[in-house]
Amino acid sequence: MRLPAPARRIVALYGAFNEILDGMGLSDRIAGRTQADELPASILDRPVIGTHMRPNVEMIVALKPDLVLQMGGRAEAQAPLRDLERFGVTTAFFEVRDFGQLFSVIARLGALCGEPRAAANLTAELQSRLDAVAKRVAGDGVPKVFFEVRSPNLLAAGRASMVDAVIRAAGGVNAVALEDKLARLSEEEVYRLDPDAYVLQRGAMNAEPLPPDQRPNLAALRAVRQGRVLVVDEQVFSRPGPRNVEAVEQLARFLHPQRFSDMQ
Repeated sequence: MRLPAPARRIVALYGAFNEILDGMGLSDRIAGRTQADELPASILDRPVIGTHMRPNVEMIVALKPDLVLQMGGRAEAQAPLRDLERFGVTTAFFEVRDFGQLFSVIARLGALCGEPRAAANLTAELQSRLDAVAKRVAGDGVPKVFFEVRSPNLLAAGRASMVDAVIRAAGGVNAVALEDKLARLSEEEVYRLDPDAYVLQRGAMNAEPLPPDQRPNLAALRAVRQGRVLVVDEQVFSRPGPRNVEAVEQLARFLHPQRFSDMQ
């Protein structure tokens, strides 16, 4: 896609784009935000344009954006873009399931904003942190990780998810081998998988997860008995964006503590 001039009024229907723009030093170009998005803090005074999946199209059009951004995931995510395009608004739709795709999005946003150097600098900083983790965990074994997305109707992260990329970058392997973004499993199946570590997210999709040691079918898991359970922030781990690198660092320290013993 091409713009007649660099985008200077941007509305992101998915909050991670705001974090990318802020990482490039372009948060002043964010014209509006969804009601769930509070990062960076500098956007809290921007107009709220609804939710990720149900934005107020008329309100967005009134902001006169150069560009509206949306992230894939569910098919319904594209519907607001079709409505906006009828009003002549330029939109861009992205899919991100690994760090290569994330860095591609950063580069393309840099191009659309006329700031390719800022995009390259952000990518280099994030890649440097990933490289530092990879160097520390190299040769330390590859623990098997189960990632709980939702309970009690248990959903796990599959291989076609950003979580899988985080697990791999942290020096682990996903216990769920299904080539899907999300996998519906029974707790009995989790017991059969016998992961080395059990990670559960807390957030909108998993608001009040019961600790695994309080669930009869999970309490006997080797990972649970050995205290290899980690509770994490859903937005940091599951939402594609720059903070996925923070997720890698956190998970790597949990999976390979002896390789990070010199760090507080």
